[in-house]
Amino acid sequence: MGKAEEAKKLGLTDEEYNLIVQTLGREPNDVELGMYSVMWSEHCSYKNSKPLLKRFPTIAPHVLQGPGENAGIVDIGDNLAVVLKIESHNHPSAVEPYQGAATGVGGIIRDIFAMGARPIALLDSLRFGELDDPRVKYLLSGVVSGIADYGNCMGIPTVGGETYFNDAYKDNPLVNAMCVGIIRHDDIIKGKAQGVGNSVMLVGAATGRDGIHGASFASEELSEESESKRPSVQVGDPFMEKLLLEACLELLKEKWVVGIQDLGAAGLTSACSETAARAGTGIELDVALVPRREKGMTPYEVMLSESQERMLIIVEKGHEEDVKRIFEKWDLYAVKIGEVTGDGMLRVLENGKIVAEVPAKSLAEGAPVIKREGKRPVYMDVQDLDYSKIEIPENLSEVLLRLLASPNIASKAWVYQQYDHTVRTDTVVPPGSDAAVLRIKGTKKGIALTTDCNGLYCYLDPYEGGKQAVAEAARNLVVTGAKPLAITDCLNFGSPENPEVYYQFEKCIDGISEAAKALEIPVVSGNVSFYNESSSRVIFPTPVIGMVGLLEDVKKRCTMAFKNPGDIVVLLGENSDEMGASEYLRVIFGIQGGKPPRVDLEREKRLHLCCLKAIKKGILSSAHDVSEGGLAVAIAESCITGNLGFEGEITSDIRADALLFGEGQSRIVVSLKEENLPALIELADETGVKAMVLGRVVPEYFRINVKDSKGGFKKIELSVEEMADIWSKSLERKVEE
Repeated sequence: MGKAEEAKKLGLTDEEYNLIVQTLGREPNDVELGMYSVMWSEHCSYKNSKPLLKRFPTIAPHVLQGPGENAGIVDIGDNLAVVLKIESHNHPSAVEPYQGAATGVGGIIRDIFAMGARPIALLDSLRFGELDDPRVKYLLSGVVSGIADYGNCMGIPTVGGETYFNDAYKDNPLVNAMCVGIIRHDDIIKGKAQGVGNSVMLVGAATGRDGIHGASFASEELSEESESKRPSVQVGDPFMEKLLLEACLELLKEKWVVGIQDLGAAGLTSACSETAARAGTGIELDVALVPRREKGMTPYEVMLSESQERMLIIVEKGHEEDVKRIFEKWDLYAVKIGEVTGDGMLRVLENGKIVAEVPAKSLAEGAPVIKREGKRPVYMDVQDLDYSKIEIPENLSEVLLRLLASPNIASKAWVYQQYDHTVRTDTVVPPGSDAAVLRIKGTKKGIALTTDCNGLYCYLDPYEGGKQAVAEAARNLVVTGAKPLAITDCLNFGSPENPEVYYQFEKCIDGISEAAKALEIPVVSGNVSFYNESSSRVIFPTPVIGMVGLLEDVKKRCTMAFKNPGDIVVLLGENSDEMGASEYLRVIFGIQGGKPPRVDLEREKRLHLCCLKAIKKGILSSAHDVSEGGLAVAIAESCITGNLGFEGEITSDIRADALLFGEGQSRIVVSLKEENLPALIELADETGVKAMVLGRVVPEYFRINVKDSKGGFKKIELSVEEMADIWSKSLERKVEE
């Protein structure tokens, strides 16, 4: 087989192969071809997404590090900063859910401490098919166990996230992991191979054959052959990673550490070429020096292995023994495998003989960018639903119970109870609320964290769905009392070669960009995951938004639970008649259609300001945003989590089911003592936000009446105990059926 044919088998196009030949001035050898195939894969090169990612706002006064490094960094004052990143491990999790999810967590943790930060929290964002499928239950169980075991063993709390179920994800689950760390400004370190003559050291675990071509595997659609690619799934060892974390953080206190890089996708090839390219230098290394756990490994295998728990360290010449002393203390390898050169080449030797020699920048940044044209999907032209043909159910109490039982709305306690969210003693608002809140030890401050995205919204209208994902994430932080600071995104889509998928991708990015600009929340890091599809289905476009916010005083945090009988319950924001894309239509009528709710970003911004001011002034007892399931579900969740009830009446000409279960945006349900109501109304007037009294907090039961001007009347009447039983146990029951 000729080299061009071999290149095709490795996923390179004819154009790419010809460019490689042109760059090298010769045909590549097998090792070089393998290195190019992983670095120019979509997973590593972002060749289909680079032009569009430039649309994101990435600069703000508090941004210390934007996209392009291992993770983003934002200032939170007091010489402290938050480091954040989210990444996908979808394909590995589809064929080996436990290790796929576990190594996804391990990789994202390394991205954080590669910046010099101590990781303090993990979050996840998960998507699966419907739970009536035994394979979906297998995937769910494996993924959750993998995340739990890795994070728990590392002693890093998993504090929040989201889990959704829809048949769009049946073949291709989404497993996105987010990690957050804290660092002092003067401890920040970058992934650059600077200083000609400095030593390149490989530290951590030994290298094996697991994960070879993992980056290429992640850059193709899943098929029946995917099961045979289990060797492309890395195997994790969290105990080894814990040692590596502590050794690296100890090492990074030393001023003679020049740079550090995680060995993730594409292993040594990626770490060496990226660190050299960032610094404009080269690296020469000898694979014979790499500690191995398997015999007979070839240079090709060593350079492409994605074995976990390894880091590349660039240290000043003469300090190699100092590095070894630190790592030997932690029972880890620390071996000099090469040095920084000034010629810009990544030169790979085996026992002194050159086996590969390519320009580092060509590998890391040279993949030809593909400019694609999107095509608006045909299904978007037939979205309008005739709601007059959908009868309002007679028993709305039964509707609410069915919504509370939906796995997309029900408590995710079955998931997060497997995670240790109390380790490190920083978690002050645990999983199960709108956002997690952690204290920053040694200060009054706290940070709030969330991950959010509604894939159905993004499918039905990618632009509005992208906007909504940002607005929803920000709203979830705001209701805790946190001012949103920064976004890290994980953009999960089907094949970019499909013009309709590319249209979804572009419009989601435009929506995210517009919302991020309007709400002044920069994008500082992220990940793109394409080819999330099988021969029978493509996932919904799912641009997951990870977001961090700051509480200047963590004691002033707010939660969703009703606190006091007699408190007034108020809606901040405006009800609408939007029912499209709602969980109500999906669960009650089996309809996944209509136009998703629109986001008025100016109105959203005013709502955030009003809520933040109210929490800061201490006038609210609770705050909870309205999202899936609508107003009735939001109030019910505040009842259930506070073990209190609600009684109220709404007069409106909006049809009762749209009012109660529609998912119109920019709404927050708050409760407060009656004497604080005038102050809230004044704040709402100041910020241009509508405020409507809905009712009161009462003991034990949930009762809401809806009246219209024509004399129509609908009601919901349930006990809180009945709602709580269904909401809290539904997911567990479905998993165990």
